[in-house]
Amino acid sequence: MSILEVKDLRVAFRQDGQLFEAVKGVSFSVDRGETVALVGESGSGKSVTALSTVSLLGETAEVSGSVQYDGQEMVAAPARLLRKVRGNDISFIFQEPMTSLNPLHTLERQLGESLALHQGITGRKARERILDLLRKVGIRDAESRLNAYPHQLSGGQRQRVMIAMALANQPDILIADEPTTALDVTIQAQILELLAGLKQSEGMGLLFITHDLGIVQRIADKVCVMKDGEIVEAGPVAEIFGNPQHPYTQKLLNAHSVGTPGPVAADAPTVVETEDLRVWFPIQRGLLRRTVGHVKAVNQADLTVRAGETLGIVGESGSGKTTLALAIMRLISSEGQIVFDGQDIRGRSTKELRALRKDMQIVFQDPFGSLSPRMSCEQIIAEGLGVHGNPGGRAPRELVAEVMQEVGLDPATMHRYPHEFSGGQRQRIAIARAMILRPKLVVLDEPTSALDKTVQVQIVDLLRDLQKKYGLAYLFISHDLQVVRAMSHRILVMRQGDIVEAGASETLFEAPQHEYTKTLLAAAV
Repeated sequence: MSILEVKDLRVAFRQDGQLFEAVKGVSFSVDRGETVALVGESGSGKSVTALSTVSLLGETAEVSGSVQYDGQEMVAAPARLLRKVRGNDISFIFQEPMTSLNPLHTLERQLGESLALHQGITGRKARERILDLLRKVGIRDAESRLNAYPHQLSGGQRQRVMIAMALANQPDILIADEPTTALDVTIQAQILELLAGLKQSEGMGLLFITHDLGIVQRIADKVCVMKDGEIVEAGPVAEIFGNPQHPYTQKLLNAHSVGTPGPVAADAPTVVETEDLRVWFPIQRGLLRRTVGHVKAVNQADLTVRAGETLGIVGESGSGKTTLALAIMRLISSEGQIVFDGQDIRGRSTKELRALRKDMQIVFQDPFGSLSPRMSCEQIIAEGLGVHGNPGGRAPRELVAEVMQEVGLDPATMHRYPHEFSGGQRQRIAIARAMILRPKLVVLDEPTSALDKTVQVQIVDLLRDLQKKYGLAYLFISHDLQVVRAMSHRILVMRQGDIVEAGASETLFEAPQHEYTKTLLAAAV
């Protein structure tokens, strides 16, 4: 008997007096010890289907059909039953950890809350269990992280904490919604191995939602391909990958980021240059908060990026990739030389830097955390125009519509708010917000991590086209080495704050010199 059985599930949302059908008659089952993958593009209904299993949708949702967990009906189940099942018998790993973790609570408190609520484990036993969970999901020096807050972790580290929370109560079913999205390739491989091991040892059923077909092939037993709220093809992984029948499945399997960026002009000016750049965070202890050491987030980083050039930055979560980019943007304090557009920007005041902000933009890793929930799509994208001025004097709405089309969004949706878009669509809004000012330097921090493969291809092509058209310089941070290769002219490899290898993209991929680089490339295979 299946531990989770979904039959003719239908979900519709009432909006402005109209009914929008998001899931249309979906049926599938998950057995104990089995992994079922739901794949499809952003907005296809994958996450809505998963949230329906334990009634986590809002009041505007109208759900019909049947969802049975271990013989118990979950659709319209009483709140008492749902509270018992949620987080205990059926556990979730959500796509966006920064919005799922409480910013006011330490890691120990957040992990301990679930253990106390469902198992009654507190005190020293709880701490031992928490440390074990953090080590299992690859958090280095776990004991020193117990009192850390979510904002003190990298995106990948936050995702690993979410996975630890989901596994805390040894659930019967784990629903993983893009659980490896923010993880580098080496940790991704470890997490997939961990989930596979737990599935076997605990007899846990795994419902795995992803846009990464490589992961599906590696971890899943069965796959259901979703499009526009329907399952268009389903079956064993080997059968679907070996002989896909539906045109949409064939399209997904053929979607790869390929090609190389256009050449950089020989006389291209230098946009940004650093010398001996370092970012050290003090470790303070005791009543007087004396500095007893430093977390060396970035050590002696030397780099140059020219107009029309992409510098890829790769490495594990916590290696200093994002910290380096934030230091270059002068969004955090640092030591060393930073020259932007021919100007030394060390020591510049906030007011002096404001004039340069138009020319340096950033796309953050977590789009939901960086978009204001109180602003419409149009207001978010046009915000920079109000701060820095309107290029060409064109109507803001006209510019917003133009840039939305460039990033693959329908301008007719500009009145909507972030929560009304899928994760991938929110990332495209963030890209549009950065691009509307036509900056000289754009920091792209995991810009394709939340996007399905077909949209990744579109975004990579878009970024390359914009770079060619406007001579943009990119700092491209990613753990997806295939996308890095397609985007980057040169690559820096970072580990624990140090640049361990740097060179031309093709040279580094074909003949890596450092052992760590070889490990990264091997994990991506």
